[in-house]
Amino acid sequence: FAAYTIYRISFPDAFAAASRQLDVTLGTFNTAVLIASSLTMALAVHAAQSGRRGGSIVVWLVWTMILGSTFLGVKAYEYAHKFHEHLVPGPHFVYPGTDAPQAQLFFSIYFILTGLHAIHMIIGIGLLLWLVRDSLRGRYGAHYNAPVENVGLYWHFVDIVWIFLFPLLYLIDRHGAGG
Repeated sequence: FAAYTIYRISFPDAFAAASRQLDVTLGTFNTAVLIASSLTMALAVHAAQSGRRGGSIVVWLVWTMILGSTFLGVKAYEYAHKFHEHLVPGPHFVYPGTDAPQAQLFFSIYFILTGLHAIHMIIGIGLLLWLVRDSLRGRYGAHYNAPVENVGLYWHFVDIVWIFLFPLLYLIDRHGAGG
């Protein structure tokens, strides 16, 4: 985030132009998917706290995994599209506008930030699988639900990070050039 801030201030026009190479529709869709996943995770936590054993908790956890996987699938599609367009930093980087070095810097930061976010989503899905397994064994309920709550906090944190990444990366000055 610090590197993004420094370079965004240093190259506002180049970052805004490079940002317009991202698909704001896919970014918006992914934002909605993650907000929905926060709801399903909250419902899983509520089910555990309410003492609804097994099935109810599992349903919400599975929906959270489906939504998280949908997010990752869309992100993989976006990445593949950037590879196809040669907008991946490296020796084969091709930028259609001026300021190619600064645009390459933008895409470097884009891939680092969204890649780290995706890794944390994958970890979250793994944690959800663990919760599903233990929920099916009847481990969680009103008497004991701390793991569900803790994974829920982790999931919400990862979602909140995206709420910051989306406007920083996708919505930079969408109506013109400049900072």
